[in-house]
Amino acid sequence: MTRNPSAPGSAAFLMLDPAARTLIAGDLQAVFLPGRGMLGASLRHRGAELLGRVEDLEGAIRTGTTCGIPILHPWANRLDGLRYAAAGREVELDAASPLLHFDRNGLPSHGVSWTDLAWEVNEACPDTLTARLDWRRDDLLAIFPFPHRLELTATIRPASLTIATTLIADGGSRVPMSFGFHPYFRLPGLPRAEWRLAMPAMRHLVLDGRNIPTGQEESFAVLDAPLGAREFDDGFIMLAGQPSFALAGGGRRVTVEFLEGYPCAQVYAPRSKDFIAFEPMTAPTNALVTGHGLRLTEPGGTFQATFRINVDAQ
Repeated sequence: MTRNPSAPGSAAFLMLDPAARTLIAGDLQAVFLPGRGMLGASLRHRGAELLGRVEDLEGAIRTGTTCGIPILHPWANRLDGLRYAAAGREVELDAASPLLHFDRNGLPSHGVSWTDLAWEVNEACPDTLTARLDWRRDDLLAIFPFPHRLELTATIRPASLTIATTLIADGGSRVPMSFGFHPYFRLPGLPRAEWRLAMPAMRHLVLDGRNIPTGQEESFAVLDAPLGAREFDDGFIMLAGQPSFALAGGGRRVTVEFLEGYPCAQVYAPRSKDFIAFEPMTAPTNALVTGHGLRLTEPGGTFQATFRINVDAQ
């Protein structure tokens, strides 16, 4: 493994996670924390940080707050209660479990906290990192009783970072797929209102007051406009096979491409915060409860989902 001791914050990352790995290619540099949920803790372009909510990683680790590029597993976003049924199993979550986090409405959100998942590094090179997570601990199976393995590969190139996740159903049972990622982005040196946002045509999921899909959908037209005072906390169903979302301004354009396995997305941009999240999801919010859009990996099978972050100078 090659580390870059001169990279900004390298010593601080190693203090947070001795397994921290830095990937570098051209103008891009990324840092991942395998011992802390395989968190994408930094993505710098020409030295400027492009990820949001990473100013206090120590605090985020302490509280379990999402930041940077976290994987959300075994479900992305929220469930509408403590019970779900999937792949022939009925599950009742323990509200007192220290592994679970709850949103402001008391709903279990973002699966098991990324801070509680330690990944094992399989391969580490200057431009590639592969790690695995075995889902076999009793406390994890109490939340999601489907033994499996996840393998995540991050590959950096001079103008892109690709994250490929493979789910391997090696535990003798079917495994529901409802994981996702929550990458936060920002454009340094430019006010939020001046960020230019590009989003594709999609189906917009109508949500109730708890941000749970109602089952209704409506059309969402192509958007290409300044972010301005807009805010989002919205779920979508993709129409194109490889949709992309973009944020541009201040001499940069950041594009998130859903390459495979992600038919859904959440876009999150609170009006009072200087970040926006384009969240690739393998299933809609609450799919473990409703079954809507929920896919299963058969015993012995594999499933791969991949997204790519492109960074271009303008």
